Amino acid sequence: MKRKTDSSMTVLEHLSELRKRFIISAGAFLAASIISFTRIDLVRRFITGPLGDFKLIYLSPPEALTANLRLAFVAGAALASPLLIWQLAAFLSPAFTRREKRFFFFIVFGICFLFAAGVVFAYSVVFPFTLHFFLQFASADLEPRFTISEYISFALSLHIAFGLVFQLPLLSWALGRMGVVSAKFLRRNRKYAILVMLVIAAIITPPDVISQIIMVVPLLLLYEIGVIMVVISERKRAEGLAPGNREVGLELKS
Repeated sequence: MKRKTDSSMTVLEHLSELRKRFIISAGAFLAASIISFTRIDLVRRFITGPLGDFKLIYLSPPEALTANLRLAFVAGAALASPLLIWQLAAFLSPAFTRREKRFFFFIVFGICFLFAAGVVFAYSVVFPFTLHFFLQFASADLEPRFTISEYISFALSLHIAFGLVFQLPLLSWALGRMGVVSAKFLRRNRKYAILVMLVIAAIITPPDVISQIIMVVPLLLLYEIGVIMVVISERKRAEGLAPGNREVGLELKS
């Protein structure tokens, strides 16, 4: 039986479709979380890899279990994310035209790619540097001890923060495509942008100066990449508004 188009589906059919997508997504997330929990030692070794031989501790009887469950849910979300994104795209795509679908999948791919790039950059560069910096304060009468819960909170907040700030070039491109911002505006207000970056870094990073400074540096680079993306989007808009293209568009409409 041929599937109905989005425009011919009733509200109840939309809700039924949403319910089906939600059940599939929830089942995938639960299954991935259970698998992750059965391999929790491997997950924990991965997230504590930057620590080297440093041992974590826990201070209350349930802390280790709750920390393992938290890690399992995070790992489950990461493992199931391709299917979760696919279910969301499959639910929304029937409402789009062919051109809108291409744009939608480009945006989704860009968000996922940049988020993954931010997480990889944080794990391979920023996180080890930050840990090494703090461990330098240890001395003969000051021994570092990290609890598993605090370590996970610190690691997750830092990685998620970098995943989010790496969206800046895509956001700049989208705003430039819509004509909200221009490359000239971004260049002229660069000093205010730096101030905003410092505030953002203070809010979304763990409460220490080093993490905030480390975040501002890639933010500046991403800002400059965003300016280039806006220039590209402005050229695309200019090509679309050219007299020849406008006439072709009018002929197609007629």
